[in-house]
Amino acid sequence: MNILFFLTPKASCSYLRADDSMRQALERMEASGYAALPILAKDGSYCGTLTEGDLLWAIKNLCTMDIRATEDHGIMEIGHRRDNRPVRVDTNMEDLLTTAMDQNFVPVVDDRNTFIGIITRKAIMQYFMKHYIALEAEAARA
Repeated sequence: MNILFFLTPKASCSYLRADDSMRQALERMEASGYAALPILAKDGSYCGTLTEGDLLWAIKNLCTMDIRATEDHGIMEIGHRRDNRPVRVDTNMEDLLTTAMDQNFVPVVDDRNTFIGIITRKAIMQYFMKHYIALEAEAARA
């Protein structure tokens, strides 16, 4: 199966730019409702993932709890507890599933490392649940 079946395209994703300030990241996370967002460079390549926890610790350590100071710090100053590992468009289903087990979303990049979208763990689970239910119904009819 082609993993692009599960793809949420970049145009439909919330993401951060590498030159965004911490304040912009906080506002984008609040507006999107997501606890983690991919970070993209100016050229569109995937740089990593920023989480609410990363922001919380950065505010404590860099801004001494002054929310106004978040405008003076870029998100690339923030240490990341861990980044979501991206996959390439030609990744097989087994590798996608292995990666998705440890991440809420899997960034997808093309041959030039350009971010093209994400695959959520929820989308994968919905697909397999739908097929599992269909198999169960078929077995019950037999």
